[in-house]
Amino acid sequence: MSDKSRYEIGMEVRRAVLGDAHVDRAEAAKDPLDAPFQSLITEAAWGTVWASDAISRRERSMLTLALLAATGNFDEIPMHVRACANTGASKTDVMEVFQHVAIYAGVPRANHAIKLAKATFAEMEARS
Repeated sequence: MSDKSRYEIGMEVRRAVLGDAHVDRAEAAKDPLDAPFQSLITEAAWGTVWASDAISRRERSMLTLALLAATGNFDEIPMHVRACANTGASKTDVMEVFQHVAIYAGVPRANHAIKLAKATFAEMEARS
């Protein structure tokens, strides 16, 4: 068992998946009002769920994108598309995910998610 706290583990995983720049911006924007929420997501999402080695980070990226699109939580799709560069999920993987979303959660949700993914991939390529 590690001597690291769930928060420390979560912060390491969060940085590995989302990148230092993203996490640094989120940390800089944190204030006393949302600090408990930031701790919650760092410990629960990143320090527990994403830190598990039961499935790969590539698979977690794909699951996360599918769930975000299927539930209509589109605001976080670009962030998780960018994270694919760190998790190993390819463009093809992302498009396959959204095809599943189309069948099981609806074409409009998949269509919007694909639009966001394409724009995000284009931004990433422009910065390379």
